[in-house]
Amino acid sequence: MTMLLVLFGAVLALALWAWGGPVWREHRRRQQRRTPFPQAWRKMLQQRVPYLRRLPADLRLQLQGHIQVFLAEKAFIGCRGLVITDEMKLVIAAQACLLLLNQPRPAYFPGMRQVLVYPAAFRVDRHHTDEAGVVTQEQQVLSGESWSQGQVILSWHDVVEDAAVPGDGYNVVVHEFAHQLDQEDGEANGAPPLRHKADYARWSKVMHGAFSALQAQVERGEDTLLGDYAATEPAEFFAVASEVFFELPDRLLEAHADLYRELARYYRIDPLSW
Repeated sequence: MTMLLVLFGAVLALALWAWGGPVWREHRRRQQRRTPFPQAWRKMLQQRVPYLRRLPADLRLQLQGHIQVFLAEKAFIGCRGLVITDEMKLVIAAQACLLLLNQPRPAYFPGMRQVLVYPAAFRVDRHHTDEAGVVTQEQQVLSGESWSQGQVILSWHDVVEDAAVPGDGYNVVVHEFAHQLDQEDGEANGAPPLRHKADYARWSKVMHGAFSALQAQVERGEDTLLGDYAATEPAEFFAVASEVFFELPDRLLEAHADLYRELARYYRIDPLSW
């Protein structure tokens, strides 16, 4: 009898934890979103991220709440001697949280725990195996990278540069956090989790069609809005398309109307209306 009571108590405790953990987390997030946004932060964002001035008042208020949750939950680590400041965290969080606007219950990039920030572009070693099985090593210089193990790596120089020049089609923060959305159901493959099963067929048709068309343009040597890098694989196509969606919505709609509408449906926003 005593053993049964112990087992029952353990099961009950586990059930309460499983139910109460998410409930408590959402309660805490609601409180964080309701916390007044510091005036000094507003001024900092106005100076550093001029893109945000375009946001309607309701979206700006949403963004401020998301920023406070993001900053409370994610760790920032400076690399190569870089000392992380409040300004760095704020500028990165603001751009990352653009991807969460109008989401009914954002998960705040659940697989991502840390943002690693380098002073400038960083080098990584890559191993490539060709069809004959020969392994070669090469170094790449990157401005950002997204890992499925829980990290996003960013070059602060590129973060600042991209934030200062909205409308050039490049945003390393949006790019890498789009990868995080893509990775929520496993490895990045250009197909992030969607809300309804019926959405996947349409997403696949639109994205595959636009990706294939871009690859054909690149092979013909044509100039493209999305660029050669977006044609390398579906995951990069989704990340680059997300950058262009936020930064050059008018040009994306003109060049790839179906793609624009699909991204607007996915992100639940229409940047052309700002």
